[in-house]
Amino acid sequence: MKALVYHGPGIRSYDEKPMPILKDSTDAIVRVTKTTICGTDLHIMKGDVPTVTDGRILGHEGVGIIEQIGGNVLNFQIGDHVLISCISSCGRCANCKKGMYSHCENGGGWILGNLIDGTQAEYVRIPFADNSLHAIPAEADEETLVMLSDILPTGFECGVLNGQIKPGDTVAVIGAGPIGLAVLLTAQFYSPAAIIMVDNDSNRLDVAKRFGATQVIHNDLGNAAEKIMALTNNRGVDVAVEAIGIPSSFDICQEIVTAGGHIANVGVHGKPVQLNLDKLWSHNITLRTGLVDTFTTPMLLKTVMSGKLQPQQLITHHFTMDEVMQAYDTFGDAMKEEALKVIISNKIMSEKVKSAPTALGRTILEQEAFKEELLVNDSPGG
Repeated sequence: MKALVYHGPGIRSYDEKPMPILKDSTDAIVRVTKTTICGTDLHIMKGDVPTVTDGRILGHEGVGIIEQIGGNVLNFQIGDHVLISCISSCGRCANCKKGMYSHCENGGGWILGNLIDGTQAEYVRIPFADNSLHAIPAEADEETLVMLSDILPTGFECGVLNGQIKPGDTVAVIGAGPIGLAVLLTAQFYSPAAIIMVDNDSNRLDVAKRFGATQVIHNDLGNAAEKIMALTNNRGVDVAVEAIGIPSSFDICQEIVTAGGHIANVGVHGKPVQLNLDKLWSHNITLRTGLVDTFTTPMLLKTVMSGKLQPQQLITHHFTMDEVMQAYDTFGDAMKEEALKVIISNKIMSEKVKSAPTALGRTILEQEAFKEELLVNDSPGG
């Protein structure tokens, strides 16, 4: 199969890789139909995530069709249409029982595209399939649901819930990329009085206005904190959400949070930041960090299916899997390309390959016989 492969900071390629195989009885093999690129993947490419090693297939988002299941997968069958969660969960350990799936003690958590091969490929192995996949309703749009793999639950859990946004609050989101916009969309569940979006990309700020931002601030001169304090009569904001993952954006949050306010860090940080406790120790603030747990995915799925949340608005570009290198170039130069989320689709398979799910669900001997049949039928004159 073909896949997007990481070979160290700044080095990626579109390679031929072996098909994934079942390793545990709770695994499933999913044929990926739609996937995307995350800002975290760009952090990986910068070398910010040292756990990702040379040869890893990237990606932790997508939807697809189950092609093979282990003997202890109970909730799904071959042929089921599924949403892939960015977080894998055993569902049994102490942390999973608390809903803290990102810290699964049995080898789950954020492993796709990090510790094991991910979704930017034709096929992917999903550990703990019963707890790491979600059935897709028949009428659902695949592209829309890709947004539920990661960015929507991440923005909601790590930004909105960790920030404890409530009615009447003044909220500032530092970073109007896809994650920041996901915070903006889901923050409106709680009717804050104002949502201020900060970025240095005019297009993304225009999008933020359309999505419901009450104020936008262009940070081209690095004076966003000063502008926010002026907007709030020097009071500051009740909730400051860091949605980029760089020291300067975290610094802005520290400068603008009001007494008794909340800082919610969503961004992936590859370098240390300075915590200004000399100013904040008496300020009664709450600082929350965290990796998404995806415990809100079922609720968000219902909200999307009802039409009350429309994350397809975040999609700006479409590519096929063999264009994944171009997709990375586009997403990596988001300001020039006016890119938010890109959708990468696997091409429609030939009729012979479409029959592969049945073979993949058989025994190893039957699979080998199926391959031999394909070779015979594809041979000249066959």
